[in-house]
Amino acid sequence: MVKMATREQAEKRMDELRKLIRHHNYFYYVLNKPEIADAEYDKLMNELKQLESAFTDLIISDSPTQRIGAAPAEQFATVNHLKTMLSLDTAMKKDEIRKFDERVRREIGVNDVEYIAEPKLDGLSIELIYEDGKLVRGSTRGDGTNGEDVTENIKTIRSVPLILRGSEIQIPKMIAVRGEVIMHIDDFEKMNKKLIERGGQLMANPRNAAAGSLRRLDPRETAERPLDIFFYEILGVDGYNNSIDAQWQVLQSLKKWGLKINPLARRCKDIEEAIKYHGEMAGRRGKLSYEIDGVVIKINRFEYQAIMGSKTRSPRWAIAYKFPPREELTEIADIVVQVGRTGTLTPVASLRPVDVKGVTVSRATLHNQDFIDQMDILIGDTVKVARAGDVIPEVVVVMKEKRTGREKKFHIPEKCPVCGSDVVRDGAFYRCTDGLSCPAQLKRSIAHFSSKGAMDIDSLGRKTVDVLVESGLIRGVSDLYSLKKDELLKLPRFAEKSVDNLLKAIEESKNQSLARFIYALGIPNVGEHVARLLARKFGSLSNLMKAGRGDLLSVYEIGSEIAENVVAFFREKHNLDEIEKMKRMGVEATTAVEERKEEGLLHGKTFVFTGALQNFSRDKAKAIVEEMGGRASSSVSRNTGYVVAGENPGSKYEKAKKLDIKIITEEEFKKLIKR
Repeated sequence: MVKMATREQAEKRMDELRKLIRHHNYFYYVLNKPEIADAEYDKLMNELKQLESAFTDLIISDSPTQRIGAAPAEQFATVNHLKTMLSLDTAMKKDEIRKFDERVRREIGVNDVEYIAEPKLDGLSIELIYEDGKLVRGSTRGDGTNGEDVTENIKTIRSVPLILRGSEIQIPKMIAVRGEVIMHIDDFEKMNKKLIERGGQLMANPRNAAAGSLRRLDPRETAERPLDIFFYEILGVDGYNNSIDAQWQVLQSLKKWGLKINPLARRCKDIEEAIKYHGEMAGRRGKLSYEIDGVVIKINRFEYQAIMGSKTRSPRWAIAYKFPPREELTEIADIVVQVGRTGTLTPVASLRPVDVKGVTVSRATLHNQDFIDQMDILIGDTVKVARAGDVIPEVVVVMKEKRTGREKKFHIPEKCPVCGSDVVRDGAFYRCTDGLSCPAQLKRSIAHFSSKGAMDIDSLGRKTVDVLVESGLIRGVSDLYSLKKDELLKLPRFAEKSVDNLLKAIEESKNQSLARFIYALGIPNVGEHVARLLARKFGSLSNLMKAGRGDLLSVYEIGSEIAENVVAFFREKHNLDEIEKMKRMGVEATTAVEERKEEGLLHGKTFVFTGALQNFSRDKAKAIVEEMGGRASSSVSRNTGYVVAGENPGSKYEKAKKLDIKIITEEEFKKLIKR
């Protein structure tokens, strides 16, 4: 905990911290050149949070800690934009762009015009207003004249500065700027994966995801969505002495004020350079982390822009040069099932091959059964396919009006198509229950089985596993215990010393604790902590194998999903055969004394660790708690018994104080566990 002798000292330090954090935000989010490690940044932020918690009257609205400070809105207020936010005329061909340039040069009366070319972002356009350098309002484009007030949601975007930088150039008394809110492709795919797991409605594309995220009524929900922004236009300015007379100056000024611009923007001496830039961006499109659908070409000099003027809804001095469409129509010939490395069954559409932007697409992911049901996809449907992020083909639209009545429904099979084992539903997914010998899962199963928290076979790395499986020596986890030295020496990468080390590690793994063996089996959702709970409760593997759903649900912390996974795992014949083989080869899952100590020193107590510990790693501290009958949690709740605070504790420390939960130091924790 930070200690300050006086209120004045605290106020001074808070001001220093805010300036430092804003400085590092600028280098991280705007310049993409972080000057300090994340841990150092977190340390500064935590110190500021602690000071603001101690001196709440010194909290200011534009502090870096106050990005989520408003209650959910019932609806968004409508606001008028300072200047109409125009849309752009579009072109698809070089000839159209050259005609645009001919018209510009003719009306201005010059031989050549300098243009600014920028990637055309596929996001949501917004207006931000800063007064005296402070963000006062953010709104969506709406109809161009009026938009929705989304100020509190905008504040949650880390790349939006709450206060402009003024170290290099003067900050205007008032400035309105235009930007584009986007979601990066990787973040979009992760978000959709989470939505699938929760059974939620999928977002169609990153643009829809960005727009939907920014228009959440609760800013806390927006804060959970990974949004970014690029700025590119000044809509209005007041109280500014320096003249800005060109678009390139706009971009450089925005950057100096701390507003993120697209680093790919370029000055082009004439229209041919702009056309060349379009071709370059088309080639780089699939490698960018965000979606673009073309480039925007603008006259650089404002005096030339003024001569060209604007139409009702679009400027005559700019044009969007679009890329060819990436979506094509094709037919779903069949739906097949792939079994992933964790046993998850994923439906994949076999398509009539179609060219999508220069790539022949014959397969497309269908995510899971819920996705198929939501989209109402049938085998034989005519569909529109797109290359998601220019990489993974996806079905985006079903053309139901083209159905003939010969289409067929699809459902995930009840048996694994690779090994024939039972398939069970696991949340939004279906999973093969054979975790020990299914060929589709074998490499992953062995890697997990031999990992440090499981059987701890130290010499069995990923490349070694690959060689053993691909050579045919291992067809199930139990085959590890029947490996012979002469067979191994014939394999590539295996020398006598490495073979001896491997066989020794395998032999030593035969006498592991029951908890480790349960975890090593790779039962879905049974991690190290749950494995220890099961070992303590049932005492032997045979008892666990005979346990029914009701027996498992009687164990504290075991829910219906875990219970069903355990029952399904031990019902599968392949798994039982593998376990029996290991027993015959001398593998003994023993019950360690500490696993049976239901009434350990910490029995019934829940611990949460926050901050840096000096004498233990976080994992070691949690393991000690669980060995002594307690529970280690990653989040603070009213059921938490103790919060152990190390150096620079984070938000868990603050939450514990609010909930009046006992907070102890690392030294007090050591005394409690008698170490």
